[in-house]
Amino acid sequence: MPLKKIQMKFINNKIALSFFLLLFSCVIARAQEIIKDSAVVTTNKIQSNQKQKIDGVIATVGDYIILDSDIDKSYLEISSQGGSIKDITRCQMLGKLLEDKLYAHQAIQDSIKVSDSEVKGMMDDRVNYMTEQLGSLDKVVKYYKKNSEEEFRTYFFDILKEQKLTSEMQKKIIDAVEITPEEVRNFFKTIPATELPVFGAEMEVAQIVIKPKVSEAEKQKVIDKLNSFKKEIQEGSSFATKAVLYSQDPGSRSNGGYYKMNRKTPFVKEFKDVAFGLAEGEISAPFETDFGYHIIYVEKIKGQEIELRHILLTPAVSEESLKEAKEKIALIRKRIEDKEITFAEAARTLSDEKETRANGGALINPKTQDTRFELTKMDPSLYGQVSNLKEGEITAPFMEDEQGKKKFKLITVTNRINEHTADYAKDYIKIKDLALKEKQIKAIGKWFDEKIKETYIKIIGEYRDCAFTNNWLKK
Repeated sequence: MPLKKIQMKFINNKIALSFFLLLFSCVIARAQEIIKDSAVVTTNKIQSNQKQKIDGVIATVGDYIILDSDIDKSYLEISSQGGSIKDITRCQMLGKLLEDKLYAHQAIQDSIKVSDSEVKGMMDDRVNYMTEQLGSLDKVVKYYKKNSEEEFRTYFFDILKEQKLTSEMQKKIIDAVEITPEEVRNFFKTIPATELPVFGAEMEVAQIVIKPKVSEAEKQKVIDKLNSFKKEIQEGSSFATKAVLYSQDPGSRSNGGYYKMNRKTPFVKEFKDVAFGLAEGEISAPFETDFGYHIIYVEKIKGQEIELRHILLTPAVSEESLKEAKEKIALIRKRIEDKEITFAEAARTLSDEKETRANGGALINPKTQDTRFELTKMDPSLYGQVSNLKEGEITAPFMEDEQGKKKFKLITVTNRINEHTADYAKDYIKIKDLALKEKQIKAIGKWFDEKIKETYIKIIGEYRDCAFTNNWLKK
């Protein structure tokens, strides 16, 4: 059952709608143009003795302008991503464009940097996705009504750079918001008993993982291949091209192995240790993580952030090793069913997955960081394994292939929680998340109120009659 709507009168409707429109930011495309405050933008002159006409410009935010055609392009982009535009008015769309321009303008004022290589990586991902959807790059270019691939890429580069500035500015505002237990308690108390949210059925699950052993010969084969890549790159070959052709990391392969990271970025420790130990322009020796073997090339170091590229190769596993692992996990299941050992004890002493081993195999929900998984929001592959299990039952052994790495698993349901009305003690994590979101909404609203007052903003023509959620007209 979906979460019951909370009729929270303490949430300002203006701010809530502004936050709702913020969700469009990942799909709305805009034309970006930089102008000086004193400049007059024109596409035609009426007469030499008449004033110049600003043709198509409907708004200015700081150094950015918005054209009437940008609204049409935004509708086109949402439609291209499969979104519905029937309930979005032109005034709402302009309001969203004004927000994005203000975010991007303020990002520049705050010296938020977005590198060209980062934007290029984003562009490669988006272009690959659109090419898959439409069938060819030529069709993508035609869809956006551009005359050539070069013209399209130039146009799209500016769009993505502004989108990245916008998202980084949003992130800066939201990341600064923290919430205390007292604020969570007060938030919960203000919700009327009849309007408390209802949380759907949940379960807690645990797993045991057995990984097939990789021979030393296969490991050395991968290390030698990475060393040969390193030598060729040092002699002039392109690291990015090698990553596209050979890397087995699906998250970065399409954009040449590119990642931007800092010390807090959630990468495995071994990867971060090597990355932050390299100088700019240096290529690492091959090193191992749970995902396989890597080499890293550091492109740029900017304070606490680094931009890098990497290549991942995974050693092959023999059929004999697969058979041994399958037999081992089947034996573990039998010992648990025969009551020789509990599931938690088997996970702690026999599982090959160090992330869950110490907790008796208990899985952590990556979205909430607690042990509960709501059935309607569970990963489909996990749901398929556990949805019909009773508490304490164990799946049959099954093999999972993740990024080319095969492993065998057993999963059990350790606890089932029925659908229930929110309880402060039992559902603290979820309530905290709701309270934090409300505080973030208010922080965004306050930010808009302050920055609108400080920034040159002008809206032209019929759009001045729009009922905006933010005070763009400074009335």
